[in-house]
Amino acid sequence: MAANQPHHDGSALYVGSSTPKLGERCTLRLRVPQDWGTASRVWVRSVQDAEPRYDEATVVGSDGGWTWWEASMLHVNPVALYRFVIEVAGDEGGGASYWHLNNAGLHNRDTSDYNDFRITTAVAAPEWSREAVMYQVFPDRFARSAQADGRPTPDWAVACTWDTPVQGRGPDVARQFYGGDLDGVTEKLDELLALGADIVYLTPFFPGRSNHRYDASTFMEVDPLLGGDEALIRLVDAAHARGMKVMGDLTANHTGDAHEWFTRAQADPSSVEGGYFYFNEDHSDYESWWGVKSLPKLNWASPALREAFVTGEDSVVAHWLKPPFNLDGWRIDVGNMTGRLGAQDINKEVAALIQARILDINPDALLLGEETSDAGADVDGFGWQGAMTYSNFTRPLWQWLGSPDARVDFFGTPLPGPNKVSADVVLATHRDLSSAFSWPVRNATMNALNTHDTARAASVMIPGGPVVAAAMSMLLPGIPVIFAGDEFGLEGDVGEAARTPIPWDEPGRVVTDLRGAYSALTTLRHESPAVSEGGMRWLMADGDVLAFVRESPEESLLLIATRADSRVEIALLGLDARSNESLKAAPAFSVGGFAVYATELELQGPGVQVWRLPGINVPA
Repeated sequence: MAANQPHHDGSALYVGSSTPKLGERCTLRLRVPQDWGTASRVWVRSVQDAEPRYDEATVVGSDGGWTWWEASMLHVNPVALYRFVIEVAGDEGGGASYWHLNNAGLHNRDTSDYNDFRITTAVAAPEWSREAVMYQVFPDRFARSAQADGRPTPDWAVACTWDTPVQGRGPDVARQFYGGDLDGVTEKLDELLALGADIVYLTPFFPGRSNHRYDASTFMEVDPLLGGDEALIRLVDAAHARGMKVMGDLTANHTGDAHEWFTRAQADPSSVEGGYFYFNEDHSDYESWWGVKSLPKLNWASPALREAFVTGEDSVVAHWLKPPFNLDGWRIDVGNMTGRLGAQDINKEVAALIQARILDINPDALLLGEETSDAGADVDGFGWQGAMTYSNFTRPLWQWLGSPDARVDFFGTPLPGPNKVSADVVLATHRDLSSAFSWPVRNATMNALNTHDTARAASVMIPGGPVVAAAMSMLLPGIPVIFAGDEFGLEGDVGEAARTPIPWDEPGRVVTDLRGAYSALTTLRHESPAVSEGGMRWLMADGDVLAFVRESPEESLLLIATRADSRVEIALLGLDARSNESLKAAPAFSVGGFAVYATELELQGPGVQVWRLPGINVPA
């Protein structure tokens, strides 16, 4: 790809307001590199009440080899779609050419509106999430406090010691019980703080009959095996005292079959709870998540369910956000399936209902929805403010950095592992599956190398690959995710096998100690205005090399990732003279050897280099 192409990304560098009011005009800017071609005219094409409108742009200045254009569009609809149309005059009487720039890239043809840039009136994710680093905790396997030793093993469980091997398959997958608890998490907060984590995301803490607890028997108490309600209060208080946030995990799609609502519904079809679920006509069967009968599906057409779960004064959603618990937000499990069954689709209605209730209690809370595949159509900011998704980041990074010998669960596909792709395919996939996100949604969407539901990156990728992927997760727009144990290089070929007890005091179980690398990356992320406020521009996607730059007036960050030894011509990066000069300085972060010559970079791979560059000058 050519590094120097017309550019716009929806960030504050290019958009006057990311959340303008209806009826207001919104200022939009475009940068056109002077060595790409001379634009003779530029228009903003917006879609207003489903009809295209064109507003012509004017030149507002030039700097560093770029010409800046500016126009404004009328913000008519809650979701405003727009793109840039660029005219380049023909040579010696030839006809002009016309280019369309949308959120998926530059095209020499007309394109679908679906890939247009978006500005919406949705409430953006809280400011604290913009430079945050999320650390995911699977409570049963994270840490045990001394109090855990006095708790009996439940009747559904198989007792395990902390060094018992995790079974990734078989009848005991959900029954292995290691006894981690919330006070154990509290005791390790300083370690997480040193790592640079500032959001602690807990998978479910409700009672259940499994180690994962997605089969809740009630939503109104913390599992006593985790220390009960008081342990959650202690954890949140201790996290807040350190400036950290705590998010919970809520199954809005289903309950467990031992849930108090479901047992009442089964016993009495005429009960209020009978309408919370989907029973057949004679009440002998019911809908469940993917046919798993221990997870009966909730029917969001029920007004009573909506009150109990969301709108009521002490509803499930509200209860844990209020004192004394004070959670800072929710991740909604299988958010993509919530409110959907066959011909019924009230997903967005339910998501908007949950968001409104959360923000009514705490306007500074964060709401994320799990959307395992293409999240663009669902995650518009009016419900889930960001997505837990794998399609735009995790999957293509696995395909690029994957080991040819890896035999892992590749997100439920029939493939034996990730198929190998080149860097240009990674970029095309990433752009395509991020194109429907507004800039605020993109910044609030999770960039995960892996989670509790996937194989571990260390089992998927070539040696050194996880650090390369981690650096990209930290510096791309979005919320980087560290799943507990990533910092120790833990392995697993399927999600259940990846839920490994953390080797806090067992150096023999540490596969690769990456704590230093993670700490350096999180520090860079937290300290750079290019991450919290800057734009983002891809420079190269060529075989074994991916490069992008985060840009702000204060500074820019250049990241070059390689999966194999490579040589990169500096001119192909399209940097200005000041930035090229900055390559002579030591990188702000470096893994893998490199050398800088007059006209090219020699890079060892897998590796990643991050250089600080001068900020960009934005015309007044």
